[in-house]
Amino acid sequence: MIIEKIETFRTAVPLNKPFKTALRTVTVAEATFVKITCDNGIVGWGEAPPTLVITGDSLSGIEAGINDVIRPFLLNQNLLGYEAIFQGLKTILVNNTSAKAAVDMALYDCISQNCGLPLYQLLGGFRNEIETDFTVSVNSPEEMGDDAVEYVKNGFNVLKVKVGIGEISTDIARIKEIRNRVGKEIKIRLDANQGWKPKDAVRAIRSMEDAGLDIELVEQPVKAEDLDGLKQVTDSVDTLIMADESVFSPKQAFEVIRRRSADLINIKLMKSGGIYQAQIINQLAETAGIECMVGSMIETKLGITAAAHFAASKKNITRFDFDAPLMLAKESISGGIKYNGRKITLPVRTGLGIEQVFLKEE
Repeated sequence: MIIEKIETFRTAVPLNKPFKTALRTVTVAEATFVKITCDNGIVGWGEAPPTLVITGDSLSGIEAGINDVIRPFLLNQNLLGYEAIFQGLKTILVNNTSAKAAVDMALYDCISQNCGLPLYQLLGGFRNEIETDFTVSVNSPEEMGDDAVEYVKNGFNVLKVKVGIGEISTDIARIKEIRNRVGKEIKIRLDANQGWKPKDAVRAIRSMEDAGLDIELVEQPVKAEDLDGLKQVTDSVDTLIMADESVFSPKQAFEVIRRRSADLINIKLMKSGGIYQAQIINQLAETAGIECMVGSMIETKLGITAAAHFAASKKNITRFDFDAPLMLAKESISGGIKYNGRKITLPVRTGLGIEQVFLKEE
């Protein structure tokens, strides 16, 4: 199975509502799609969105990494020896994790098609259905309460609430408003996107604990590089603390685990550089008794489908954050995962299960 051709395409899909976090506001989901064609006719697809404030990757940078560096390395290689290919992809250029992730998922798409299996089965096949949360963007407490009620009415029972902008008192008011509006049965998890300082994070989380707001977890409360501060928060509160931006690579995951800086780890393919490295992070975490979430950036259903295949395949991945395609004004692919409210069903087709990719306005 020789790699004959690698192509890149740009796409842009408007969001139904602006997506706001402590780091950025997104109104259009931009991405680079990757298409890999093999000599046996198999075609694999991947996706990489630009997320400058997290991965540092722009659209032009992603395309340059793929077209100028990765493509010359991969062309004419035999995918039946994919261990050497993934090892080379890891080392051929530093960082550029989004470019690597897009190529990685396209390669896995080809490999699993060649094996005649859906990708999640090739990777382990632990389950074929998962449930996603839905994200409440950071806004005024009243608007966030309205959004939360709408998402619950749409069938979501886990809300991922963005905080980390403005005063701590405002963040607490946001969560109180949401909890009062949705009731006690809905699970609430917070994502501060590095927006708090360690002492402020401890004060905020303790205040929420004392108020009985029943927060499931808090994701990345402090700066990504501040592992000591992350540990300070983890050790000082009862609420589970999840590392996100602190963990891109297996080496960073090992350091978080060694220090016990967090209770949980959020794996994203755009941070890890794809499924190959993501599996190592999950295995390290599982060995240490740490459960993982798999999340995403603002991606189309193409990239989320690849992430869902990986997440569904592993027992240690217990939480799923795959709501991004539900925020988009239109679909970019047919096939892939299927949504039924919060439930996501993995495809029965081989590979990623992609039927068609829409590259132009119809």
